[in-house]
Amino acid sequence: MASTALYQQVGDYIVRHIQDGTWPPGHRLPSEHDLVARFGMSRMTVNRALRDLAQQGRIVRVAGVGSFVAEEKPQSTLLHIASIAREVRDRGHDYRCALIAAERIAAAADVAAWLDLRPGQTVFHSVCLHLENEVPVQFEDRYVNPQHAPDFLAQDFSEVPPGEYLVQNVPFDEIEHVVDAVLPTAEQAHHLQIEASEPCLMLTRRTWTRTVPVTMVRCLHPSSRYRLGCRFDAVGNQRLG
Repeated sequence: MASTALYQQVGDYIVRHIQDGTWPPGHRLPSEHDLVARFGMSRMTVNRALRDLAQQGRIVRVAGVGSFVAEEKPQSTLLHIASIAREVRDRGHDYRCALIAAERIAAAADVAAWLDLRPGQTVFHSVCLHLENEVPVQFEDRYVNPQHAPDFLAQDFSEVPPGEYLVQNVPFDEIEHVVDAVLPTAEQAHHLQIEASEPCLMLTRRTWTRTVPVTMVRCLHPSSRYRLGCRFDAVGNQRLG
């Protein structure tokens, strides 16, 4: 068990840097020697971590040269965790995250089931509004398993939105996305500045690390301001543009 924990520490360190964009595709990873020195572990343990990441397709190892971040595979915005802040800024628009609530609560039965906890166990809950040029485009309602993000509530989410904080600090290895057409609640309509009769798209996302649920979030988008989708060719490859 101790050996497993050690090599996973190395793997988590590398995955965090890949997922938050610090190490982009093609970036050369620190050498085994450097990782051994950084973590104070045996070369065998570090090699195990790199071997596992290579098997997962996250890195490419070149004998006698080193290890590199693997090139990204084509995927849809519904198949990976997109950054709404980056999307807005890439359009040349102003982005702002307005925090509505950040609290520690007892998990209701449905939340406990989503996060594989017992009803009444502590969970973190955040609610925020994402704005593009001061127009609300997404209402986010999130629950977080404290086991994987103990410092979640201590963050300044006006600087780094909740989703980006989790991507940068909690490696994930499984994602579930479900999209539904819904009408907003009175509270959601108020924050999004829309009529309660306006159709919305609800993206529900869950992430896991090593089969343990990390977060469950519902992202509500007014259909008049936001679209979810992608373009594929006949064999299922995503097209850009």
